[in-house]
Amino acid sequence: MTALIPAGTQATTVDTPTGPLRVLHAGHGGDRVPAVLVHGGGSDNSAISWFRALDPLGRDREVWAIDLPGFGGSIDVPPVGGPRELATVVVEAMDALGIDQAVVFGVSMGGDVALNVALDHPARVAGLVLIAPGGLIPLLRNRTTQYSAWLAAQMPDWLLLPLARFANRFVDRVLRSMVKDPSTLPAEVVPEFSREARHPKGGLAYGRYNQATIGSRGMLNDLSDRVREISVPTLLFHGEDDPLVDPEGSRRAAEETPGARLVMVPDCGHWAQLEAHDLFLREATALLAQVDERQRGA
Repeated sequence: MTALIPAGTQATTVDTPTGPLRVLHAGHGGDRVPAVLVHGGGSDNSAISWFRALDPLGRDREVWAIDLPGFGGSIDVPPVGGPRELATVVVEAMDALGIDQAVVFGVSMGGDVALNVALDHPARVAGLVLIAPGGLIPLLRNRTTQYSAWLAAQMPDWLLLPLARFANRFVDRVLRSMVKDPSTLPAEVVPEFSREARHPKGGLAYGRYNQATIGSRGMLNDLSDRVREISVPTLLFHGEDDPLVDPEGSRRAAEETPGARLVMVPDCGHWAQLEAHDLFLREATALLAQVDERQRGA
């Protein structure tokens, strides 16, 4: 099966110190702040997360979506670990692409990565768009769930990969567990999700992320006490019925982050940027316009 390339985009490879990474590119250069998009974990990649966003966001600026190590077109690049390491990879890719500063988008795991880019490399971030972001909760539901998730994350690769491949045979069931209404998803992303899930290395990079972030007694990547350090325009966009990432993390972060705007989407699950695309595009475009205006006034 040929890898999915969303309409209006081109796929290219950039060489970084971590390895060669696939990036999807839309739009043209100009005086507007570019956007850098970071996909989620599991069986995600840039073509899936940003299938509906790349072309419209690229109508007035350059947009780059990076396949992180171990995902999508970068699946043969060895995984690097948790969100801080992945944030360094994003900055390396920006360096290779000649991007000094960007509005950084991130969904789920990618939202966690985007938060770390903003906190560890603040000069590189002009704005943030966070969709159902990880990194904003201290605990997975309760102590029992937290400990069970930690145990699962400790599985060795020789056990993890076969189990992941077995579980990924039930792609339709997995998608139904993620979204409120599967019919809202673009038909094209479903076979791409299946292709990613069934790759022999599928799940390894996400396993490394989970090992780095899930502790036995609590989450190791909780940044909720640091979001007040973020001073750039920020949009938090979260489905009210998200079954994977607790919307309360986004609610609390919006209250603590200066200048942040929260959009809670009713009747929407985890992939809010796909499930509620029109609303997402309006809100993201407004955030980008705010950043452009701020840059012109600087």
